[in-house]
Amino acid sequence: MDSRTHSPVRKIVIVGGGTAGWMTAAALSKVLQNRFVIQLVESDEIGTVGVGEATIPMIRLYNQILELDEDEFIRETQATFKLGIEFVNWGHLGERYIHGFGVIGQQLWTTDFYQYWLKMWLAGKVPDLEHFSINRMACRANKCMRAATDMPKSPLSEIVHAFHFDAGLFAKYLRKYSEKRGVIRTEGRIVNVPLRGDGQVEAVVLETGERVEGDLFIDCSGFRGLLIEQALHTGYEDWSQWLPVNRAVAVPCDHGGEFTPYTRATAHASGWQWRIPLQHRIGNGHVYCSDFISDDEAAATLLSHLDGQPRAEPRLLKFVTGKRRKVWNQNVVSMGLASGFLEPLESTSIHLIQTTIDKLITFFPDQGFAQNDIDEFNAQMDAEFVSIRDFIILHYKLTQRDDSAFWRRCRDMEVPESLTRRMALYKQHGRIFREGAELFTPVSWLQVMHGQGLKPESYHPLVDVYPEKDIQEFLDGIATVIRKCVEVMPTHADYIAQHCAAQKM
Repeated sequence: MDSRTHSPVRKIVIVGGGTAGWMTAAALSKVLQNRFVIQLVESDEIGTVGVGEATIPMIRLYNQILELDEDEFIRETQATFKLGIEFVNWGHLGERYIHGFGVIGQQLWTTDFYQYWLKMWLAGKVPDLEHFSINRMACRANKCMRAATDMPKSPLSEIVHAFHFDAGLFAKYLRKYSEKRGVIRTEGRIVNVPLRGDGQVEAVVLETGERVEGDLFIDCSGFRGLLIEQALHTGYEDWSQWLPVNRAVAVPCDHGGEFTPYTRATAHASGWQWRIPLQHRIGNGHVYCSDFISDDEAAATLLSHLDGQPRAEPRLLKFVTGKRRKVWNQNVVSMGLASGFLEPLESTSIHLIQTTIDKLITFFPDQGFAQNDIDEFNAQMDAEFVSIRDFIILHYKLTQRDDSAFWRRCRDMEVPESLTRRMALYKQHGRIFREGAELFTPVSWLQVMHGQGLKPESYHPLVDVYPEKDIQEFLDGIATVIRKCVEVMPTHADYIAQHCAAQKM
């Protein structure tokens, strides 16, 4: 029997810093409570992709586990609040809708709230879906606050927030946190990755000749996949037949326009542009397909749609949408961009790092690296990637745009059967189901399908059990209360100024 079988892991080596590396280091140093040696190897010569990040509400759970003070975190990372994502020009040119966090409406007996709304909306008797969401109505008014936990019966208690933050500052913040808890940082460029006889990674060797050995290796080396791909040749699943964008050009700019508590994704002729408002600047990027537009044209499109003066030259990123065939292979767990890439349309990159960390802790190995555990970890990560993939594909497939070859391709493409089935269920009676522990709830699927014009033929038949007059009064009451709540909320700018303004940069 191998002497390492069932022996505890003694040393964890994290390869690469940036958001993925330092999120991993911080979480492991907190949860594992200094019972393991954690060493992070990174090179200041190698840049990171982070250009400003938008998150989803799950990031707050990560921060809570680390016991971070939220106001301090916001100040240190120049963060702002995020209540949702606005999509502009995705269904038709000139159309816009918001995918808001949190609940919509209130539950009413037999079936989901939105089914009662759907009946009345199909009859033209109630306003659009957003009037029943505190998050979405706050976005429309540029209002923002955290949930009022002392008002449990008010929609103000149902506000759900995430953040926009500077990815570079976030990594520095977590580095400081990690090093205080004993994480060892080693500066250096890796030039060799020797393997053991059984195929596992034995060490990483730096330019200086220093050899960093370990038991468990976390690959946070970005698109390169220094360990998971270059050393272990794990393979990659290419999903570009469904998600054809393959490049992004990014640039920060000065503030201008509205200080929004939401991310904006604006569809252009051959892709889309993100807008992420931070306290000290706005992050911008144009994600596009190089089959339909040149890099220079894409950069020009981005620069012509900024709110303020650019603060740097546009930076080009190339990628292939998809994932590693195994997120965990041998004694290497890939993290962040090393594990795969799903475009930032629904701000899921940070979430996937967080999920991978969580599942690593759940399946934390001994030196035997039991294959059954690794296989189950990979199966769960596959399910997470696929469900998010399908949700992102939905945005492209539901376009009705006919003004460019790119959007016609998206509109007419075949999509995975799993997504076709979801769309068909919604098309008939507005039915939406959450599969297992997937990230996006029925409320999220509803907002995108409705927002981009997929109209059900009817609604859940049991809605008719409730008298229409009572449904009307119920819906009118919710919309009225939400409108009055938004009226008393502070603006996004005022709320930050009062609670968590960062120092001027």
